[in-house]
Amino acid sequence: MKLLPIGIQSFEKIRTDDYYYVDKTHIVKKFENGGYFVLSRPRRFGKSLFLDTLRQAFLGNKELFKGLYLYDNWDWDKQYPVIHISFGKGIHRTPEELKLSIEELFLDIQRDYKITFSYPTLKGKFQEAIRTLYEKYKEKVVVLVDEYDKPILDRIDEPEIARENREILKDFYSVLKDTDIYLKLVFLTGVSRFSKVSIFSGLNQLQDITLNPEYATICGYTQRDLETVFEERIKDFDKEEVKLWYNGYNWLGESVYNPFDILLLLSEKRFRSFWFETGTPTFLIKLFQKNSYYLPELENLEVGEEIVSNLDIDNIYPENLLFQAGYLTIKGQIRKGTKLKYLLTYPNIEVKISFNDAFLDYLTPSPVTKERTESRIYDLIEGNDIEKLKEVLYSFFASIPVDWYRKNDLESYEGFYASVVYALFNGSGLEVKAEDITNKGRIDLTVFIEERAYIIEFKVVDEKVEGKALQQIKEKRYFEKYVNQYKEIYLAGIEFSKAERNVVSFEVEVIRGKGF
Repeated sequence: MKLLPIGIQSFEKIRTDDYYYVDKTHIVKKFENGGYFVLSRPRRFGKSLFLDTLRQAFLGNKELFKGLYLYDNWDWDKQYPVIHISFGKGIHRTPEELKLSIEELFLDIQRDYKITFSYPTLKGKFQEAIRTLYEKYKEKVVVLVDEYDKPILDRIDEPEIARENREILKDFYSVLKDTDIYLKLVFLTGVSRFSKVSIFSGLNQLQDITLNPEYATICGYTQRDLETVFEERIKDFDKEEVKLWYNGYNWLGESVYNPFDILLLLSEKRFRSFWFETGTPTFLIKLFQKNSYYLPELENLEVGEEIVSNLDIDNIYPENLLFQAGYLTIKGQIRKGTKLKYLLTYPNIEVKISFNDAFLDYLTPSPVTKERTESRIYDLIEGNDIEKLKEVLYSFFASIPVDWYRKNDLESYEGFYASVVYALFNGSGLEVKAEDITNKGRIDLTVFIEERAYIIEFKVVDEKVEGKALQQIKEKRYFEKYVNQYKEIYLAGIEFSKAERNVVSFEVEVIRGKGF
């Protein structure tokens, strides 16, 4: 049985040490004629490996491709000098650290190609490297830049430093415009999609292939990849469960699995949030708090081109970061007049549960309280003891520090309470649907288990209990949507007090359905 290439980004190592390899070389072929490209994909999605595969192809290392598509479909008589730059190592805390990192990159180029630099500036050395290699090898140069945006994203929570790093990179990348005559291929990868104006000024020939269906599977594993390349290992798993957990990432083409998740699943033989645990969305959670964001909305979010296209340090939107970082993905497109809209949602169970858990972790200083609450919610719903939910929710809201309410009006914001309850139900492992559409309106929250459905509505009241939450469910007859599908439909109206910042009313009624 072959080895699992967990964390390995070297194409040569994978091909020489008998690791599994999902053949992406048919996509490499698309870049044989050169050009200028930029690709955005979430972290740990195989961008670095694809870039290294490109590098080996243009260097002419034919034997590494034996048995792959490219072996018989590439002009191996041509070799090109390749400048491979990666900003993936370490954290760029200051502009000075970024400049030092770039200086070190040129030391590597100087050593690898035995050339010297006479220009003192970073921009000058980059330009000199391209021109010198062109003259030395009598072939145009291939420039590959991995994690082109990382120095900016490293300091996205400190806008001033992020802007300084952006300006350094903008000046650095401008060399690609000035040395066009010497270049065969320019290929940049990153997590985000910064506008050409903000970071690639003047590089008009740069083609963003992030949302080009032709390149939808350039990174990640397809269903066919999973069932053929990893056939001998995946046979021990329920394929539908694997799909539910780790598939669902979509860039306007066939959906793909996160490679990191699949490799760790096959290695550890258990389902866990492998990818999510490699990064924390704390900055995003802070943005949520600042913008009083309604968390359940993320299940079915409609956004315009500006949200999925460009990231702007001066105007950061939670939806933009969520999509570009991989916490949301595209589930469809709709056209409204002359405008194209994208429908975003969580890609899979891993991200949905983990992101909601991260929200709760930031909310309360006690992870034990969160875990206990989620476990108790599951037990009560499974045992159909919904009446006791009030005390469980009351206890959790009482654990939220008062600092969360300072300098804002969250206590009067219905979406805040709904977001917390939604996150708790998601974290409990129950099947949850937010903003469920009926012909009379939208249900705040619906929970399903076996032959029962629970319809939950939230309201915020000033002082006295009003009973409007349950009243709305009954007046709009939300339950009718599930009468023929479930044996019992529970209607739960929950009211929160602005003054108490907690549950003050929890009313429940049951409707007998015709399902089962």
